[in-house]
Amino acid sequence: MAQKPKVDPHVGRLGYLQALVTEFQETESQDAKEQVLANLANFAYDPSNYQYLRQLQVVDLFLDSLSEENETLVEFAIGGLCNLCSDRTNKDHILQAGGIPLITNCLSSPNEETVLSAVTTLMYLSSPGASSHPELTSTPVVQCMLRFSLSANTRLRNLAQIFLEDYCSPSQVAEARSWQAHSAMGIPLPRTEAPQQP
Repeated sequence: MAQKPKVDPHVGRLGYLQALVTEFQETESQDAKEQVLANLANFAYDPSNYQYLRQLQVVDLFLDSLSEENETLVEFAIGGLCNLCSDRTNKDHILQAGGIPLITNCLSSPNEETVLSAVTTLMYLSSPGASSHPELTSTPVVQCMLRFSLSANTRLRNLAQIFLEDYCSPSQVAEARSWQAHSAMGIPLPRTEAPQQP
């Protein structure tokens, strides 16, 4: 049985990721862009890839993709950020690059997975209790979480409740409730898939 040639795994992995980034930047095909971004988001799940993804500026690629009109690209980009932001260095980069408004914009997406990833990403970016980035728990974000906490979607409802309990002060929640009582409209809830039969 023939053996595979021995390749330095670090060089191999970096080279492969570089090829993905190059393909994303050069392709005209939306399908190819979606597939490449999905692959990069999956690689972002593995901490051993963080150094390479930072070197290739994939965090910025994900942030830039949040402004795309293509909902699938946005879904994969926020999923990639969600996978990356448990790491301190990645988290700091997202915060310093002005990522919070881009991420909070995803809360109004009609795509359920995009919204779930956005809520989770905000939780990773926040520190329980007092936050050095007050925009993570600004009144509109807290209002949005209050609305999500009433969702029929169990995953969204539970995430929103955890966010409100662990990342917001009681006074922030009370203020958001009082503002909500005076506003006519909130952020719409995402479309939900048909409930799956057990």
